[in-house]
Amino acid sequence: MGCRGVFFALDGAQDSALTATADDDDEVMAFVEGVEEAWDRAWVCEVDKSWDAMHRSLGDGTLRCGYGRHGGGPLETAVLGGGHHYEGEDYVVAHVLAGEVPVVAAALLGVEEAWLRERYRRIDAADYQGMIEEEDFAYTWHYFQEVRDFYQRAAAAGRSVIFTVDQ
Repeated sequence: MGCRGVFFALDGAQDSALTATADDDDEVMAFVEGVEEAWDRAWVCEVDKSWDAMHRSLGDGTLRCGYGRHGGGPLETAVLGGGHHYEGEDYVVAHVLAGEVPVVAAALLGVEEAWLRERYRRIDAADYQGMIEEEDFAYTWHYFQEVRDFYQRAAAAGRSVIFTVDQ
């Protein structure tokens, strides 16, 4: 299992198709596989394994997820937030609706490197598979900037966003 995360910005038709399959894991996986096969580079953002530290740093330091459920708001939503369409334990499909994407995008614009570094340093090393060190933070910051830019493009185009990762 690679645990490599990928964001996709969905157009309205794709968003509707995902919503229509949301109650069936096999249909959700077939949908995601179709989006992956199309691999429209303009609407894809690969983040390797940086998503873990990124989500923890933007949220409460854990892998908990869900917009506002734990007080994290739009920053917590960026990676693992929104609705989840896959019930199995081996995959994540987190869906941020098109109407929420501009809110997340705006919140991400306010994140500065020093702020994210401070939040990163608060991650509980015992609960994190990586090493809390400058090299890992630089890796996380690099991908964070790509995610921030990706959300800006998705918001401007009125697209929803899904984040996928196998576990």
